[in-house]
Amino acid sequence: MFSILSISLIIMIISMIVMLLASILSKKTIVDREKASPFECGFDPKSSSRIPFSLRFFLITIIFLIFDVEIALILPIILIIKFSNLLTWTITSIIFILILLLGLYHEWNQGMLNWSN
Repeated sequence: MFSILSISLIIMIISMIVMLLASILSKKTIVDREKASPFECGFDPKSSSRIPFSLRFFLITIIFLIFDVEIALILPIILIIKFSNLLTWTITSIIFILILLLGLYHEWNQGMLNWSN
C-alpha cells in the first residue's frame, strides 16, 4: 500500500503540473497598458498626481463617516434599554439624536447635501 508520504508527493506533482499548464495556456503574453495601470475612481492615472483635489469629494466623505459612526453609536443605545434607567436612557438618546439632527440641519443649510451644482 501507499504511504502518506507517497500520496502527498503524487498530489503535489499533479498540482504542480496543473499550475504549469494553466500558466502556459493563459493568454497573459500581451500586456495592455490600460489594464496594467492602477485605477483610481474618477482620476486619470497617466496625468500629473499634483493636480488640485476637489474639496467636495473630501467633505462628502466626512459626512458619510459621521453618519456611519452615528449608526454604530445608535445601535448599542437600543440594546441597553433593558439594563439602564428609563429616564437616563431617554434623556441621553434625545440629546444624542438632537446633536445629530442639528449637524444634519447645518450641513443642509450650508448646501453640502446638494449633489449637483
